[in-house]
Amino acid sequence: MRIDKYLWSTRYFKTRSTATAACKKGHVKVNGHLVKPSREVYPQDMVSVRKNQINYELKILDIPKSRVGAKLVDIYRKDTTPPSAFEQKELLQHAKDYYRKKGMGRPTKKDRREIDYYLNEEE
Repeated sequence: MRIDKYLWSTRYFKTRSTATAACKKGHVKVNGHLVKPSREVYPQDMVSVRKNQINYELKILDIPKSRVGAKLVDIYRKDTTPPSAFEQKELLQHAKDYYRKKGMGRPTKKDRREIDYYLNEEE
């Protein structure tokens, strides 16, 4: 089975075209090598998928005939993603909580003090 079809059928991507696009952008590796969407995958292959700033690591256990239900996905793959990958994304979310969007106006008094403190520390 093609890698893009496998990722779609095991519900890593919502559509097959997004799985194909991820392969073309270099977000998918099989056994440590970047792959094209047409690359055939077999049981025991190790797949690495970068999605939503998380590097998912999976081992292919079996090849499904077609798209499977969410409860049956674990029959076809074993997820070996380290927990530290999820913790890193959570830390990134906390760092973005305070950040203001570009164009939101002038810095607040607190922002100004933090900028001054940062610039004075470097000197």
